[in-house]
Amino acid sequence: MSEQRAIEALEATGLDFTLTRHGRVSSLAEAAEARGVQPRDLIKTLVVRRADDDFLFVLVPGDREISWPKLRSLLGVSRMSMPDKDVAKQATGYERGTITPFGSTTAWPVVADASLAGEPDRMISLGAGAHGVAVTVNAEAAIAALEAQVADVTELQ
Repeated sequence: MSEQRAIEALEATGLDFTLTRHGRVSSLAEAAEARGVQPRDLIKTLVVRRADDDFLFVLVPGDREISWPKLRSLLGVSRMSMPDKDVAKQATGYERGTITPFGSTTAWPVVADASLAGEPDRMISLGAGAHGVAVTVNAEAAIAALEAQVADVTELQ
Protein backbone atom coordinates (compact mmCIF):
# COMPACT_ATOMS: atom_id res chain seq x y z
CA MET A 1 0.00 0.00 0.00
CA SER A 2 1.41 3.37 -1.06
CA GLU A 3 0.08 5.17 2.02
CA GLN A 4 1.95 2.81 4.30
CA ARG A 5 5.20 3.32 2.36
CA ALA A 6 4.89 7.11 2.74
CA ILE A 7 4.12 6.88 6.45
CA GLU A 8 7.01 4.50 7.10
CA ALA A 9 9.37 6.83 5.22
CA LEU A 10 8.19 9.78 7.30
CA GLU A 11 8.61 7.81 10.52
CA ALA A 12 12.13 6.86 9.47
CA THR A 13 13.07 10.55 9.22
CA GLY A 14 12.06 11.19 12.82
CA LEU A 15 9.84 14.08 11.75
CA ASP A 16 6.82 14.96 13.85
CA PHE A 17 3.76 14.83 11.62
CA THR A 18 0.01 14.61 11.81
CA LEU A 19 -1.83 12.21 9.51
CA THR A 20 -5.18 13.33 8.11
CA ARG A 21 -7.66 11.16 6.25
CA HIS A 22 -10.37 13.20 4.55
CA GLY A 23 -11.39 11.33 1.42
CA ARG A 24 -11.34 12.76 -2.07
CA VAL A 25 -11.75 16.49 -2.54
CA SER A 26 -12.61 18.51 -5.61
CA SER A 27 -10.63 21.72 -5.11
CA LEU A 28 -7.57 23.22 -3.48
CA ALA A 29 -9.78 25.20 -1.08
CA GLU A 30 -11.70 22.07 -0.09
CA ALA A 31 -8.48 20.14 0.48
CA ALA A 32 -6.98 22.96 2.57
CA GLU A 33 -10.12 23.17 4.71
CA ALA A 34 -10.19 19.40 5.22
CA ARG A 35 -6.55 19.45 6.31
CA GLY A 36 -6.90 22.53 8.53
CA VAL A 37 -4.35 24.66 6.65
CA GLN A 38 -4.41 27.73 4.44
CA PRO A 39 -4.31 27.11 0.67
CA ARG A 40 -0.72 28.42 0.56
CA ASP A 41 0.26 25.70 3.03
CA LEU A 42 -1.17 22.85 0.98
CA ILE A 43 1.88 21.72 -0.98
CA LYS A 44 1.68 20.19 -4.42
CA THR A 45 4.45 17.69 -5.09
CA LEU A 46 5.03 17.85 -8.82
CA VAL A 47 7.15 15.40 -10.77
CA VAL A 48 9.24 17.02 -13.48
CA ARG A 49 11.21 15.17 -16.14
CA ARG A 50 14.61 16.62 -17.04
CA ALA A 51 15.54 13.84 -19.45
CA ASP A 52 14.74 10.19 -20.06
CA ASP A 53 14.71 8.44 -16.68
CA ASP A 54 15.78 11.65 -14.92
CA PHE A 55 13.13 13.23 -12.72
CA LEU A 56 12.87 15.53 -9.74
CA PHE A 57 10.21 16.62 -7.28
CA VAL A 58 9.20 20.26 -7.05
CA LEU A 59 7.34 21.37 -3.91
CA VAL A 60 4.90 24.11 -4.89
CA PRO A 61 2.64 25.99 -2.46
CA GLY A 62 -1.05 25.75 -3.29
CA ASP A 63 -1.38 29.42 -4.23
CA ARG A 64 1.58 29.28 -6.63
CA GLU A 65 2.59 27.56 -9.86
CA ILE A 66 5.90 26.54 -11.35
CA SER A 67 7.74 29.25 -13.25
CA TRP A 68 9.25 27.17 -16.03
CA PRO A 69 11.87 29.79 -16.98
CA LYS A 70 13.06 30.00 -13.34
CA LEU A 71 13.17 26.20 -12.96
CA ARG A 72 15.00 25.69 -16.27
CA SER A 73 17.52 28.36 -15.30
CA LEU A 74 18.09 26.80 -11.86
CA LEU A 75 18.66 23.36 -13.35
CA GLY A 76 20.64 24.55 -16.36
CA VAL A 77 18.41 22.81 -18.87
CA SER A 78 16.55 24.14 -21.87
CA ARG A 79 13.69 21.66 -21.84
CA MET A 80 11.70 19.75 -19.29
CA SER A 81 8.22 18.35 -19.04
CA MET A 82 5.59 16.95 -16.75
CA PRO A 83 5.31 13.20 -17.31
CA ASP A 84 1.95 11.64 -17.97
CA LYS A 85 0.23 9.82 -15.10
CA ASP A 86 1.63 6.41 -16.02
CA VAL A 87 5.23 7.63 -16.24
CA ALA A 88 4.84 9.59 -13.00
CA LYS A 89 3.61 6.45 -11.23
CA GLN A 90 6.45 4.40 -12.69
CA ALA A 91 9.00 7.01 -11.54
CA THR A 92 7.62 7.43 -8.00
CA GLY A 93 5.40 4.47 -7.15
CA TYR A 94 2.55 6.89 -6.46
CA GLU A 95 -0.55 7.84 -8.45
CA ARG A 96 -0.88 11.45 -9.54
CA GLY A 97 -2.70 13.32 -6.78
CA THR A 98 -1.01 11.24 -4.06
CA ILE A 99 2.65 11.88 -4.89
CA THR A 100 5.08 12.71 -2.12
CA PRO A 101 8.88 12.56 -1.98
CA PHE A 102 8.53 10.53 1.22
CA GLY A 103 8.68 6.86 0.30
CA SER A 104 9.05 7.35 -3.43
CA THR A 105 10.36 4.22 -5.10
CA THR A 106 13.27 6.35 -6.32
CA ALA A 107 14.77 9.13 -4.19
CA TRP A 108 14.71 11.83 -6.85
CA PRO A 109 16.17 15.25 -6.00
CA VAL A 110 13.77 17.73 -4.42
CA VAL A 111 13.46 21.44 -5.14
CA ALA A 112 11.39 23.40 -2.62
CA ASP A 113 10.13 26.81 -3.61
CA ALA A 114 11.82 29.60 -1.65
CA SER A 115 8.45 30.76 -0.34
CA LEU A 116 8.34 27.60 1.83
CA ALA A 117 11.44 28.58 3.80
CA GLY A 118 12.10 31.24 6.39
CA GLU A 119 9.12 30.74 8.72
CA PRO A 120 10.32 28.44 11.52
CA ASP A 121 6.81 27.67 12.81
CA ARG A 122 5.10 27.20 9.44
CA MET A 123 3.19 23.94 9.06
CA ILE A 124 2.53 22.52 5.59
CA SER A 125 0.42 19.66 4.31
CA LEU A 126 1.69 17.15 1.75
CA GLY A 127 0.08 14.17 0.07
CA ALA A 128 0.77 10.86 1.76
CA GLY A 129 0.62 8.24 -0.95
CA ALA A 130 -3.14 7.68 -1.18
CA HIS A 131 -6.10 9.78 -2.27
CA GLY A 132 -7.55 11.74 0.63
CA VAL A 133 -4.59 11.08 2.92
CA ALA A 134 -2.15 13.81 3.92
CA VAL A 135 0.49 14.68 6.46
CA THR A 136 1.00 18.01 8.13
CA VAL A 137 4.60 18.72 9.05
CA ASN A 138 6.86 21.65 9.85
CA ALA A 139 8.03 23.18 6.57
CA GLU A 140 11.63 23.79 7.61
CA ALA A 141 11.95 20.27 9.05
CA ALA A 142 10.51 18.68 5.90
CA ILE A 143 12.87 20.67 3.68
CA ALA A 144 15.83 19.55 5.80
CA ALA A 145 14.71 15.90 5.92
CA LEU A 146 14.33 15.83 2.14
CA GLU A 147 17.67 17.62 1.66
CA ALA A 148 15.73 19.87 -0.70
CA GLN A 149 17.34 22.60 -2.70
CA VAL A 150 15.50 25.82 -1.83
CA ALA A 151 15.09 28.19 -4.76
CA ASP A 152 12.69 30.72 -6.23
CA VAL A 153 10.97 28.53 -8.83
CA THR A 154 7.33 29.62 -8.65
CA GLU A 155 5.05 32.58 -9.14
CA LEU A 156 1.70 33.50 -7.65
CA GLN A 157 -1.28 32.20 -9.58
